[in-house]
This record gives sequence, C-alpha cells and structure tokens, in this order.
Amino acid sequence: MVSRPPENWRAWMAQVARDVEAGILEPDCAGAAEMYPESLLRATDSALEAFEAEVRGLLEPTDDEVLGAVERVVLALNAVDGDASHGGAGYCTEEREQLCEYIDLTLGEHGVDVAALAARKGIDRAEIADAWRDW
Repeated sequence: MVSRPPENWRAWMAQVARDVEAGILEPDCAGAAEMYPESLLRATDSALEAFEAEVRGLLEPTDDEVLGAVERVVLALNAVDGDASHGGAGYCTEEREQLCEYIDLTLGEHGVDVAALAARKGIDRAEIADAWRDW
C-alpha cells in the first residue's frame, strides 16, 4: 500500500523534534514543524482515505471513472489547502509533488495504467491532476 503523504510529514516532524532534543538542530528550527498542523494532516488524510475507497471500488473502470475519482480527490485537497482553519498552512511544492505522486501510485496499485490513460487523454502522466488542481 502506498504511504500517504501526511504519514511522511508526521515522520519528518518527529525527526525534527528528535534532532532538536539531541542537540543536532537548534530549537528555532523546530518551528518548521508548524507547517503541518494536525488539522491539515487530518483533513488531508480524510480526503485521501475517500480517494482510496473510491479507487478500490472501481472494477474495470473507464477513463472517465478514473478521472472522476482524481477530480474528486483534487477538489477535496483544494478545499483542505484553502481552509483558513489550518492557520495559513497549506501545500507547498514538495507537498504538491508528494500528493500528485500518491494519486498516481494509488491508481497504479489498483490496476490503472496511468501512463496509458494520460496518453489517451493527450497529457503527460504528471499532469493527471492539473485540470482541477489549485494547490
């Protein structure tokens, strides 16, 4: 199973905390962990869980069904990214790349040939989420 990006972000925050405690990083570096407030992590996890469930339920899906699932998760992630309740935190370049890779890998894990789908739609594989993505 593909690891969800919030798992990676939580692991990074834990490592930063350990490094500060061990004296490897200065305490002022620990503030970087605030870029992932728990509300952002939970909301992102929720959107990705719904995507996983939808993709699991697709049996011999059409391109439109797959792209519909991608659209729904991207729109959900747009809402998470734009939600002011996260204290201004949102997805930056690295997080965006991880989320797009996660979508691609999750589809592939469930039997979708993402490269072939993208080719049929005349887009690059890396652009599968771009039509709806605000982040």
